[in-house]
Formats: sequence, structure tokens, C-alpha cells
Amino acid sequence: MKEIRPKIAFRLYAFEELSAEDQKLIEAAKESTFHSYAPYSHFCVGAAALLDNGEIICGSNQENAAYPSGLCAERTTLFYANSNFPDVGVQTLAIAARNEKGEFTPSATAPCGACRQVMLETQERSKHPLRTLLYGEEGVIEVHCVEDLLPLSFSASSM
Repeated sequence: MKEIRPKIAFRLYAFEELSAEDQKLIEAAKESTFHSYAPYSHFCVGAAALLDNGEIICGSNQENAAYPSGLCAERTTLFYANSNFPDVGVQTLAIAARNEKGEFTPSATAPCGACRQVMLETQERSKHPLRTLLYGEEGVIEVHCVEDLLPLSFSASSM
């Protein structure tokens, strides 16, 4: 038997260390948290996607009393981008979260497993790595490709 531990690559930045473009994208994700509909979890998540054409598309989590019927911010953003710009890839996805008092999370908020799977499919459609910025008050995590968020992933090439 051989034990293999996957290594993931990421960088941790102070917000001020980011480029102006990345700061703008994170600010858009933070603003999107205020469009969240989260009456059950009170956990408001926003996402902003920078497309290959320079457009920024935003989304937020949308909950439902029939709990599995809601949708995460990452998926609302990526599905909106794909439906409105089907031939345009996504360069970067920024994610931010806050509580009902309006306080952003101290540490970076990572996407759920379902969102990671959709992010992988989006990356494959874009034909280039999908860079991800995870915002937290204590720092921003930059991940260069979805495989670092989803090791041993399942994709079309797996079939």
C-alpha cells in the first residue's frame, strides 16, 4: 500500500497586496452579499466572476424553505455568466461571505463541494485555469486552478 497526500497550491495575501483589478472583483463579491436571500442560515455569500471579455458578473446565495432548492452564490454567478455569455470564459471567481449583522467572515470562505464541481466544469468550458479568490478579513486566499480546490476530481474526461 502506498499513501499519497495531494498537495494544493495557494497564496495568502493581505487585501492591500492585491492588484487594483483583484480588489475591484472582491469588492463586487462583498457587495453581492447584500443581495443574498438567506433567511434560514443567515450566512450571506456573494461571488463575482471576471470574464475573458472584461465583464464582471455577480451573484449571491438564494435560500428556500425547501432547503435543497436554494442555490449558492458561486453557482448563481457561474450559471448566469454561462447563460448570458456562452462563448466567453471565466478568468477569476471571487467569493466573500458575511453574517446577518453585516460582518464579513474573519477567515476566507471556501466553496462547497457542489460549487467546486461546477467551477471545474466552468474551467473546462473556458479551456484555461479558473483562478479563485477567497476573501476573509484576515486575508485573501488565491487558488490558481480548480484542481487545487477539488483533488481527485470527476470531469468529462473521467467518462
